Amino acid sequence: MSGHVSGYLSIPPLRRDLLIAYLAAAAVTVHVLEAALPGPGPWFKPGLANVFALVAFLRLGWRGAMAVTLMRILAGSLALGTLFTPGFFLSFFGGCGALAMLALLRMIPSSGLGVVGISLLAALAHMAAQIVAAWLLIIGHAGILAALPWFLAGSWISGVLNGLLTYLLLEHFDRHHALLTEP
Repeated sequence: MSGHVSGYLSIPPLRRDLLIAYLAAAAVTVHVLEAALPGPGPWFKPGLANVFALVAFLRLGWRGAMAVTLMRILAGSLALGTLFTPGFFLSFFGGCGALAMLALLRMIPSSGLGVVGISLLAALAHMAAQIVAAWLLIIGHAGILAALPWFLAGSWISGVLNGLLTYLLLEHFDRHHALLTEP
């Protein structure tokens, strides 16, 4: 499954911006739909909207992933009415944690990680950043660390799931859509 990590697309700026807008719109849609679903535990959702940031990272690079992630967090929070609430800050810190991991991974181009490996590491960084945010902004004591293994196990599962979904989405686009392929 590492075939999708080989390189970024070099596409014209307008086409690149259009792709970022499509991916961000899909991410916001999934983010809002996922917010309406019951989760398996407090503050835990599978983070399916992150699939679109992974597609952006693997096809457009880190800046594409950053644009999709930040637009998803801002527009999703506006749509849900949660802008500047604790949920917004948890989402923002989590997104920044995942982006920081992706920034580290882009510095190691021959890491041998496939789509699932990249997704897994980003999910773990996302959750770690959310735990720090929850500790700093909401809980204020180290008691949250007792739940850390459960949160990390959940993010491991969602990281693998999102990685597989990203792989399948890239396979689909590679076969059927010119927007995500070289011009």
